[in-house]
Amino acid sequence: MDLQAFQTLWFLLIAVLFTGFLFLEGFDYGVGILLPFVARKDEERRIVINTIGPVWDGNEVWLLTAGGAMFAAFPNWYATLFSGFYLALFLILVALIVRGVAFEFRSKDNAPRWRSLWDWAIFIGSALPALLWGVAFGNILRGVAIDASMTYVGTFFDLLNPYSLVGGLVTLTLFILHGALFLELKTDGVIQERVSSFARRLWLPVTLVAVVFVVLSLFETDILENLNPANVLGLVAAVAGLLATGYFIFKARYGRAFLGTSLTVVGVVALIFGTLFPRVMPSTLGFDLTIYNASSSFYTLQVMSVIALTLVPVVLAYQAWSYWVFRKRLTTESHLEY
Repeated sequence: MDLQAFQTLWFLLIAVLFTGFLFLEGFDYGVGILLPFVARKDEERRIVINTIGPVWDGNEVWLLTAGGAMFAAFPNWYATLFSGFYLALFLILVALIVRGVAFEFRSKDNAPRWRSLWDWAIFIGSALPALLWGVAFGNILRGVAIDASMTYVGTFFDLLNPYSLVGGLVTLTLFILHGALFLELKTDGVIQERVSSFARRLWLPVTLVAVVFVVLSLFETDILENLNPANVLGLVAAVAGLLATGYFIFKARYGRAFLGTSLTVVGVVALIFGTLFPRVMPSTLGFDLTIYNASSSFYTLQVMSVIALTLVPVVLAYQAWSYWVFRKRLTTESHLEY
């Protein structure tokens, strides 16, 4: 393989890592956001938390791996992204720290106020990243002010444009729906009834926000100029997944509806990365970062490829095994403490 082939390979691998992260952490965030609304008693909230208790930290490993791969394979992309989006990514990091602490601290005291405090910390720590990831990807897709030195020269408030905010609403609402369907598959009784009701009410707002985002994308991005099999298939998959989700929700076939939201998440990521390729961060000033001018050396990418192809299958097998072990529904008789 030559340098260009390795650059393309690592762009695809990073896209796959973000797909895994948004698919797994998507329902994870959704569960955290729904926690105060579908579980009213402490026992019910414990059950809701236990649905993601064994897996939430493993889900976040996908993000750490994606960031590490970006740093090693495309250091200029990493530097520009993390310096330009510093405040937004810092808020995501703080939210994830608060969320992780809340999972651990909630059960340290039986006082209702103590537990309520950490339940709302889980809500905020889930809702903020769910919103900000959409804002970040919306800005990347739209393009940001990057100069010839690969430096972001805009401001934080430039990132809060209408298009990216709608992108944030897409990920926020989609993850809530994704989480509701996950909870429907993992709980029973009154919790299951509440999340089923939430899912039925959520599908239409999610669809409307997604339609607005797609329409805005036609004007705010160069998606029409960069049509290719990846983003076309991504768009088709996202639309098909969302329509299938609605159909199966109203047929009360929630397992298939969950597969629908999963397909939608995968389709959205394929749409974004397919539209970007071979760019990694389009510039509104004409100095795009691409896989060619942002990458590491041939030797670095070669060594990384050998390591990744050796270890990634092991990690995937372990995570699949962990989901299999904790596959059963949780009931009011469950007493697992996570």
